[in-house]
Amino acid sequence: MAGESFEDVLGFWFPPHLSRGVGPQQLEWWFRGGSNAEIQRRFRALHERAMRGELAAWSRAARSRLALILVFDQFSRGLHGGAAEAFAQDAHARSLTLEGLENGHYASLATPWEKTFFFLPLGHSEDLAHQEQAVALAEALAREAAPAERALLEHSASQARGHRDVIARFGRHPHRNAVLGRTSTPEELAYLAKGDLVHQRSVPQDGA
Repeated sequence: MAGESFEDVLGFWFPPHLSRGVGPQQLEWWFRGGSNAEIQRRFRALHERAMRGELAAWSRAARSRLALILVFDQFSRGLHGGAAEAFAQDAHARSLTLEGLENGHYASLATPWEKTFFFLPLGHSEDLAHQEQAVALAEALAREAAPAERALLEHSASQARGHRDVIARFGRHPHRNAVLGRTSTPEELAYLAKGDLVHQRSVPQDGA
């Protein structure tokens, strides 16, 4: 519904049961499309409002800024997976992330997973400097993690390094080439044919 609030976005993405810990199933839901049907049913109108600039006030506080980042970054992918529109709001999400890192919003967030999704637009960037920043933030969260969360946050840091290495090698995300109308190089085609895409790597099942 168009009337969804930023708290509705956060309550959907970080459901109450996460207070008992984040496990592999939650990562699968976040990163393997488990949320897509509900995003399409519930948040399409809200996403359109965000694109029209009607939710700009959400950027004034840390948690509402996080919700707006989720709308632009994750909800765009949930609504438009497999199409160029999935990436159309990446620059906007990234701008919100960078500003929030500077103004203290990121530091004020309560959990490592809130922080992960706050900086994730940097990991979706095709700018190597943004990728390096994402790696540094992910590795810091893994170092600071409670024992029960460390394995999955170390996986998150490993994923960040993987994306960074792809950008360092190709200067872009080759798996996006087809939907964005970009011609893949022979090296990119060989990489894609191998099938070891970072965003498709298995989530470790021995996490909390």
